[in-house]
Amino acid sequence: MVKIAIAGATGNVAQEVTEALIAAGKHEILLLTRRDTAGLSSDNPLTNVTWVTTDYDDLNGLCKTLQGVDTVLSFIVTHSDPGNVAQKNLIDASVRAGVKRFAPSEWATSSFDHLPWYAGKAEIREYLAELNKDKKVLEYTLFQPGQFTDYLCHPYKSSRHIHPFQTQIDFHARRAIILEGSEDARITWITAKDLANVVAKAVEYEGEWPVDGGIQGDELTIGEIITLGEKIRETGAPFTVEKLNAEDVKAGIVKSSWLPVVDHPSLSRTEVEAMAKGFLCGILLGISAGVLRVSNGWNRLLPDYKFTRAEELLTEIWEGKP
Repeated sequence: MVKIAIAGATGNVAQEVTEALIAAGKHEILLLTRRDTAGLSSDNPLTNVTWVTTDYDDLNGLCKTLQGVDTVLSFIVTHSDPGNVAQKNLIDASVRAGVKRFAPSEWATSSFDHLPWYAGKAEIREYLAELNKDKKVLEYTLFQPGQFTDYLCHPYKSSRHIHPFQTQIDFHARRAIILEGSEDARITWITAKDLANVVAKAVEYEGEWPVDGGIQGDELTIGEIITLGEKIRETGAPFTVEKLNAEDVKAGIVKSSWLPVVDHPSLSRTEVEAMAKGFLCGILLGISAGVLRVSNGWNRLLPDYKFTRAEELLTEIWEGKP
């Protein structure tokens, strides 16, 4: 049995991973949160699962909490952690407590070009690389799943905890916003369930964790995703595709008739509205630059795992929907 600590345990991706680890029935799990755990514990009276109210500013307290822990999985929301203080303290405490393995709060993609909201993740990558510069102090992997296929199910849910939000490819309204000439740009897709299962298997993996933790569930071009949407939605009508000029988008000019509403649970309504245009610009430019493609690092280490293809999930969710 491995002892695992999950930081930021109330987040949606964290809960997906936690359920996969609980289902394995092989681990003692500490769920770390800043919240009062009284209600959380009563809602989740599971054997070998313990909620721990955590002060990430208290390095000594963190060290005490992490005693005997083999693996730390961090889901701390970086844009809510100014200066990455909480996550850096978590890393330092892991080293001092003798933690073997650490997964920082990645859970996204390989490159952050054009995606400034991920700046905190980039800083943590540098922090970990510097930590191991002269010798390996802490084994870690950057779990990079690319884009969740579940988001294309909006407004319907395809997993228990992932909150689907509207993207620039909107299956529900049969429309899309893309950059001119970006039809062949590729995106790596994965279901939330597959990501959670891979992390659960990675915890049990006996070899050394790779720093490059790419996970490929599926990979499709922008054009292929739109064609798939037209096929699955069964209307016979093509998607309405608005194509934006790249130079306009680089200048922050968006000449589209609508904007995706990225109502992520970690963002307030005010933040969502303020970020809408910038988020769309960053995503469109990022896709064209290939930043939403990831490696197959964990696929190679777990060759027997069968991933759910995008068409499989989306057909299941959209069948018979208006």
